Amino acid sequence: MIDSKGYRPNVGIILCNDEGRVFWAKRTGANSWQFPQGGINEGEDPEQAMYRELWEETGLRSEHVQLLGRTRYWLRYQLPERYMRKNSWPLCIGQKQIWFILRLLTQDSDVRFDCGAKPEFDGWRWVDYWEPLKDVVYFKRKVYRRAMSELGEILLADSVPVKADGFLAKKWQQQKSR
Repeated sequence: MIDSKGYRPNVGIILCNDEGRVFWAKRTGANSWQFPQGGINEGEDPEQAMYRELWEETGLRSEHVQLLGRTRYWLRYQLPERYMRKNSWPLCIGQKQIWFILRLLTQDSDVRFDCGAKPEFDGWRWVDYWEPLKDVVYFKRKVYRRAMSELGEILLADSVPVKADGFLAKKWQQQKSR
């Protein structure tokens, strides 16, 4: 599914633990890391897609997590020209995403990567809340920052500590005080 402007509807998942650290996953066979994410299928709403993607990519079910919130609006990023599939129609120029923040309610050992047709990830770790902004591929960075800023407020409201440092901490404090 591609919308009339060329964006593929997608969901992103920020999974946190009780210390406010986030699930950071390593893509299969690559040295690149990202949050779980995936496309919305025809007939699915974003929440249904999120739970399906959570299962396919992490082996976690709805009973393993607590849904804390989601972004209010679609967040968009454009693909660099070299990643666009020029021979496909309609042309996908990027993704529009609804992001969700979840809290893990089960054991880390319940995470598994063999639930989807093709494993998306082959490793993962808990990282400090803002660390993904340093590691994610450059063209997703702005969307990550917007999603993490909006959803991080939910963590603070729920008394789960979010540790931000340096430039990002200042930006976070400015947004929080508005």
